[in-house]
Amino acid sequence: MIVVLKHGVAENKKQQLISWLEKQNLRVNVSEGDYQTVLGLIGNTSHVDTDLVASLAIVDSVKRITEPFKCVNRKFHPEDTVVEARGAKVGSGNFALIAGPCSVESEEQIVEVAKAVKAAGATMLRGGAFKPRTSPYDFQGLKAEGLELLRVAREETGLPIVTEVMGVRDLPQFEDVDVIQIGARNMQNFDLLKEVGRMRRPVLLKRGLANTIKELLMSAEYIMSEGCTEVILCERGIRTFDDYTRNTLDLAVIPLLHELSHLPVIVDPSHATGLARLVPPMALAAAASGADGLIIEVHNDPMSALCDGAQSLRPEEFASLAEKIRAVRKAVAE
Repeated sequence: MIVVLKHGVAENKKQQLISWLEKQNLRVNVSEGDYQTVLGLIGNTSHVDTDLVASLAIVDSVKRITEPFKCVNRKFHPEDTVVEARGAKVGSGNFALIAGPCSVESEEQIVEVAKAVKAAGATMLRGGAFKPRTSPYDFQGLKAEGLELLRVAREETGLPIVTEVMGVRDLPQFEDVDVIQIGARNMQNFDLLKEVGRMRRPVLLKRGLANTIKELLMSAEYIMSEGCTEVILCERGIRTFDDYTRNTLDLAVIPLLHELSHLPVIVDPSHATGLARLVPPMALAAAASGADGLIIEVHNDPMSALCDGAQSLRPEEFASLAEKIRAVRKAVAE
């Protein structure tokens, strides 16, 4: 249920209503806009007398929400959410360009790539320390050492770091991570989602390989229901019957998610296609479709990469793409 207050309501009157609603065993999410204030009621609202609430002098309207997701719902929070990490913003016109290698391999590698992508216009540095792999025999990441090397790269460049957590037991090592990534395989690891939500840190949530838009939003709801207010939704392709690409990139999800949710939406063309030559056209298409950012794999020597070299751009290729992305966004804005 949402309660829309009239413009210019006195603060003490608003607080009195919030206090009364909380006494009904409801949690109240307050969204302050330029022209209206929306109170999102979370919990069992079946016992709330909507006619009584609507009759109050400070209330403009009352609506029941049928969707199961509440915190992520744009009806609860009409204004776009802006997620910020060390000054880098994403959402509501702030475009995030997140770039870096699939996995951290050495200090020389991650620092070199970090400097290169920053010079090209990247706003955040991605890099895997804990790597989920289909085969148990593939490179699993440097783990704690990889996290430390990411911090070194952050010190060298100032770029906030984005890296994936694999399980609840690893979370204590992520206290200093700027944006915690939940990978596609963990999108419905609900215990992990709840624990990450309690950390109250920015979260990048990737859509699962075979999950619906509603399931993605419900996973985000798990995170936000624990108190986290900064979640970035990421489309990274879904598994279909086609096998020419690694996955099928669903660009229609961008405007749909913007209609349904206030959270920023970014796209991962690297994992969606699995082929470096397809990353630029898909990145440009995503930018033209209204994405709030891109997360792109960049490696200084893709042929020698320990993970996903086939889909990684070289630094010079990323720099060229970044220029084109800026041109596309400018053209769309005009």
